Amino acid sequence: MTWILTLVGAAMVLFILRDIFHTLWHPTRHGGLSRLVMRAVWRLSAFRTTPWQPAGLSGPMGMMAVVAFWAVVMAVGWGLIYWPRMPEDFSYAAGLTPSEHAGPLDALYYSLVTLATLGLGDIAPTSGWLRVLAPMEALVGFALLSATVAWILGIYPALARRRALALRLSHVRRSRADSQALDSAGGAALLDGLASAVATITVDFLQYAESYYFFDGDETTSLPRQLGHAVDLADQAARADHPDVRLSSSVLRTALEDLATVLDERFLRTGGPPDRVFAAYADDHGRSQGPDAGTGSS
Repeated sequence: MTWILTLVGAAMVLFILRDIFHTLWHPTRHGGLSRLVMRAVWRLSAFRTTPWQPAGLSGPMGMMAVVAFWAVVMAVGWGLIYWPRMPEDFSYAAGLTPSEHAGPLDALYYSLVTLATLGLGDIAPTSGWLRVLAPMEALVGFALLSATVAWILGIYPALARRRALALRLSHVRRSRADSQALDSAGGAALLDGLASAVATITVDFLQYAESYYFFDGDETTSLPRQLGHAVDLADQAARADHPDVRLSSSVLRTALEDLATVLDERFLRTGGPPDRVFAAYADDHGRSQGPDAGTGSS
């Protein structure tokens, strides 16, 4: 039984470490467990009385749930390693009876104290390999805290870039630029800038997949709401006389197709063309790409 609990505990710790690596440090940043937790919190936000009111908190709450799940499962895993070796391989502070503090809750308590790097000292390992294992858990706990801070500091700039692109598309839509104004060198430069921004957002969705589950309350900064206008711009510019505008239109269309591919493969699973993917993206975020998202009704 001792080694069964040890193997189960070690498997739990390794599983969480793998998920942390794939979520935070892997080039594609695609952790399976963290994605399931984030999506579950996102779906729970659908149970609401006023449409999409709680969704504004789904992203931050999802991240908190992921970190809490990592910490709890890891603490339980280390606790399963400690539990069958208590009280024989541990020393206890004066006033604690070893036989009364050798249960699963005591092992979990010691694991949590060690993971949090508190070092209270009321319970301490005496066996040689346990004395090495406990500091390793403390190092993992410190790494988890540091990784969480880095995760937060990385995801919010990605959200800012996404909202800046949406705001820029909103500016273009509200400026009521006609086809003649777009059919110029300035129009080509505008399309090139939008294509570059779309490519950046595509990379953000690859590296910070959790950013998908953050809701943008303001329509002018909501990318799901404004993407339809980017498609309209690419279609409109494809009919321009200026060769640079047509080239820039092709680049923008390709960038939008790449974005649609990432959104569909990672989140939506529609299997459809970009227009259908963007419509599903807007619907999933409680947004409608209505006629005012296009250039014709601006």
